[in-house]
Amino acid sequence: MPFPQFALANWTFLDAAILSAHAHPPYDDPQIPPPVHVQFVDWVPGICSLLGMLIINLIDKDRIRGDDYGDSTAVWRARLFLFIGFAFMAGGLAGSVSLLVLKYAMMDYPEQYTYYGYANVSQNVALMLSAVVLWIAQSAQTEYDYSLTL
Repeated sequence: MPFPQFALANWTFLDAAILSAHAHPPYDDPQIPPPVHVQFVDWVPGICSLLGMLIINLIDKDRIRGDDYGDSTAVWRARLFLFIGFAFMAGGLAGSVSLLVLKYAMMDYPEQYTYYGYANVSQNVALMLSAVVLWIAQSAQTEYDYSLTL
């Protein structure tokens, strides 16, 4: 069941986006605005990981193995799209980690604002785990047979 990981991934980032939209200045100094907000650049890594997950899990597993297909270009194209899907997911994870470091950790914000970066990274990790679980579940021949082969 990849749904708990998928739901948890999107909910953690959505929680950070909602907290960012409703962030208020400190009560002791109401003139200072919140130092950072979740912007579109924070959404891009999650979108890339989601696209990668969709691409990976829409590929027919038999086509990657070359079973029952006489066309060798179909196998090559399926493997190319598999690589593109993994590249999207890796790019999303790398983007979220770089956003965490460059936008949130290096600026030395309070912990309530660095949570936005941690939520972004946890979203991408959970999306990757969800893709792996869905891949294993789709590769099973029977209900009790799981293998990690391509």
